[in-house]
Amino acid sequence: MNLAGLLPYVMPIGIGLLVVLLLSLVPDPHRRPLNALGIAGAGGVYFSGGGLGGWELPFGALMLYVAYRGLTSWTFIGIGWLLHTAWDVVHHLNGNPILPFAHDSSLGCAICDPVIALWCLSGGPPLRAMVTNLVPRTKTKPTTTS
Repeated sequence: MNLAGLLPYVMPIGIGLLVVLLLSLVPDPHRRPLNALGIAGAGGVYFSGGGLGGWELPFGALMLYVAYRGLTSWTFIGIGWLLHTAWDVVHHLNGNPILPFAHDSSLGCAICDPVIALWCLSGGPPLRAMVTNLVPRTKTKPTTTS
């Protein structure tokens, strides 16, 4: 597989990282409620296409419940993104993409969403905390005096 063939699989990871970066810049105490609203919205993105018929409604209700719980829990927000990942896979396999004009859009969403879910399951840290955790700390040798 050439580089162009990998693009549909690599680009959604980059989009997920960009979403995480942007969301990590939102200051507390607004970061978690904003993410909960994102889950509520994600629960309804397939409504207009209705690719899974009546099953779209209970899934939307489930996501609304998860979003409500996400107002006070990063774990629920992460679970919401993982639920949406599963729904994306079902839609992709069923041939009903999230964007009707882009055949693999649900597949891309299914690749992107777990990136966001991992960040949420780690507590949705701000950018500063993520950078601090990524930069290796060097241990300094204690100085001895004679």
